[in-house]
Amino acid sequence: MPEIFGVPVPVLYGQLLLGLVNGSFYALLSLGLSLIFGLLNIVNFAHGTMYMLGAFLAYFLLQPLGLGYWWAVVLVPIMAAGLGIGIERTILRRIYKLDHIYGLLVTFALTMIIEGLVRVWFGVSGLRYAVPDSLSGMVDLGFMKLPIYRAWVIVAALGLCLLTWAVIERTRLGAILRAGTENPALVKAFGVNVPLLVTLVFGWGVALAAFAGVLAAPLMQLTPQIGHSIIITVFGVVVIGGMGSILGSIVTGLGLGLLEGLTKVYYPEASSTVIFVVMILVLLVRPHGLFGKQ
Repeated sequence: MPEIFGVPVPVLYGQLLLGLVNGSFYALLSLGLSLIFGLLNIVNFAHGTMYMLGAFLAYFLLQPLGLGYWWAVVLVPIMAAGLGIGIERTILRRIYKLDHIYGLLVTFALTMIIEGLVRVWFGVSGLRYAVPDSLSGMVDLGFMKLPIYRAWVIVAALGLCLLTWAVIERTRLGAILRAGTENPALVKAFGVNVPLLVTLVFGWGVALAAFAGVLAAPLMQLTPQIGHSIIITVFGVVVIGGMGSILGSIVTGLGLGLLEGLTKVYYPEASSTVIFVVMILVLLVRPHGLFGKQ
């Protein structure tokens, strides 16, 4: 069996695939986090909770209601966006002009509340969400077998990331959004409803997190704590890419996912810390991140 630096090729490719899947989740979640911070100036600690909530909403649609995976792909982001819009209009709008610590504390409190409600409703034991029949099976690539569902996760996550980037950076709507955050008074003078745009941006950021939760549901056991570990890693990704940088979130998320996969092959003991080592090094050399602005 051929090897690369002492590791069998199928094992290496398999870990790189897992790294790319994890990187897709990192990119999708950090994109939503950067979008909310860059345009709303809120450090949303509840972002991981929305990821968890998306997975449990998919489970809820399946079990009591009998609605399958594709219904969840469509409905869960809409439901989560509605929840996010309600939170933004009733709570977060009151703290936009305050210090960042207030946003962090408020969203941390929301995390505890939502997680507690999920724990009461679904319990703490792990639940399983089966891979949909239409995406089950594998494709033989010759050098490895690629699970169809994992390929779907990569394509769906990256497609949505690139769509969001294109809207923010390459359209008139994106230009209005960026201008509205930098000089809202001037944009309002042109008749633009800036508060409505802010609300919609927050709803979209929450929808991205919930969509990531739907994608992740068939790949893990569902517990109310699944958002905890990933949100810490995602914060690291955002810091490395640059707070508020849309492109930085996507590129850094994918790159760090692949780096994590390589580390699991050659030095497994460091796989859970390699992202934070990179974060420290980047902060020492470039405190505003690889793609961020000073």
